[in-house]
Amino acid sequence: MRVQICVLPGDGIGQEVTEQAEKVLRALEKRFGHSFELEHALIGGAAIEETGGPLPEQTLATCRKSDAVLMGAVGGPRWEGAPWERRPEKGLLDIRKELGLFANLRPAVIFPELSSASLLRPDIVEGGVDLLVVRELTGGVYFSEPKGREEADGFRAAYNTMRYSEQEIARIARVGFESARKRRGKICSVDKANVLVVSELWREVVRELAKEYPDVELSHMYVDNAAMQLVRDPSQFDVILTSNLFGDILSDEASSITGSIGLLPSASLSGSGFGLYEPVHGSAPDIAGRNQANPMATLLSLAMMLRYSLGLEREAKSVEEAVTAVLKQGYRPRDLANSGEDSAGCAEIGDLVAGGV
Repeated sequence: MRVQICVLPGDGIGQEVTEQAEKVLRALEKRFGHSFELEHALIGGAAIEETGGPLPEQTLATCRKSDAVLMGAVGGPRWEGAPWERRPEKGLLDIRKELGLFANLRPAVIFPELSSASLLRPDIVEGGVDLLVVRELTGGVYFSEPKGREEADGFRAAYNTMRYSEQEIARIARVGFESARKRRGKICSVDKANVLVVSELWREVVRELAKEYPDVELSHMYVDNAAMQLVRDPSQFDVILTSNLFGDILSDEASSITGSIGLLPSASLSGSGFGLYEPVHGSAPDIAGRNQANPMATLLSLAMMLRYSLGLEREAKSVEEAVTAVLKQGYRPRDLANSGEDSAGCAEIGDLVAGGV
């Protein structure tokens, strides 16, 4: 199989973790006989320094001719306080919009080998954590108009708009229901329908769509309660379906209870199955270039890419099993090593996983 992949290393540790993914892709080529053609492009701070903007047209062109996109991370303190048009984060929001990546999938799983790393009590961890956050990614308060700043009577004011159409809600809800169908058949739609009109519509549309999925158990929860329940009893959740703003917050909370955001992958998908795959963590500029980054979230993002955009299930499982095997063998990235334990560097973890696929 011949596959074209656009690699966007980005900033900070992005370069290091995507290098490990490339090692694994080369190992998969040898085992399964594929040809992965990789083309690198700029995004975020790296793009600002090179071109003056966070998302060059050339990067979009490279993404559009590819079968999938693998990204490292964007951002860093050197661009803080810059005008919004010259902020790395704008490149991230823009690429989602330009490529139509409306569905963000973030699995959160506690590996048995790492259960002691979780911030939750042992009795809660024993119940298991294996959930998927399905977040709407191109609408809501981050993208809706009008938005802006103004001054009135000598005081500054700023405003954003949270807006969702029936079509936007239905398409992300369908992704959620289909995902639940492939998992344990439960979906919890999270909103704030007791105070937000937009959430009232969200709940109405989700309930209407649920009639097409009689095999999936639907429940509803207000976002504040959902935040509490995630730390009280995460085992109750299978698929969490929610809006852009709420999903941003809840998916980060879900990642923190697993013990390390260095373990959590994500996929941002279009309606055609095209996707951008990236770790949940940030660019961590304080450890960039020091071989201390944890590449496992990127490697698991690679597995999601193989499964969702490329249809290579065997290869995806091979990567996931290799990551698990490395943990079972006692190797720990720096962020997961207990005091006194030896930790493995970013490159070593990449070599171990590549050798195990």
